[in-house]
Amino acid sequence: MKRVSHTLTYPGASVHDVFAMFGDPAYRRAVSEYQRVVDFDCRISMNGEGMDVQLEQAHGTDRIPGFAQRLVGHEIRFLQTEAWASPEAADIHVTIPGKPGEMSGTETLTQSGDDVVQQIELAVKVNMPIVGGKVEDLIGGFIGKAFDAENKVGVKWLAGEWRA
Repeated sequence: MKRVSHTLTYPGASVHDVFAMFGDPAYRRAVSEYQRVVDFDCRISMNGEGMDVQLEQAHGTDRIPGFAQRLVGHEIRFLQTEAWASPEAADIHVTIPGKPGEMSGTETLTQSGDDVVQQIELAVKVNMPIVGGKVEDLIGGFIGKAFDAENKVGVKWLAGEWRA
């Protein structure tokens, strides 16, 4: 199992601003387009002061090592659920349909002065003999880049500068 810890900052924003952005399907689509996702679906439902998010994304595998391409084919599909109990905290669970891997953990939003700090803590588990550790490292890096892309789009989105 590989642990992934990722910290991102949204300058000049409030927790409410970032939470509202995360609950906007147009923002989620903009992130997918920025990442060149080949297939995307998003369902968001408010749940009290929190929300439930379901994302399905398929990424092309042209930018991953050959050994991993042989394992997953021409695309890799992720099903991600986020259960936000409040604007400050969510449980995250990600599966890879048909593949022996999953990720689970937490995401928090904290006000730090004029900025919001997003902290993501995930455990990546791939049940494959011999190559499982390599694939966990690959997925951990991929997830980090995905959250970096989300942050890059989000910073511009919150500043009113995002252009698709």
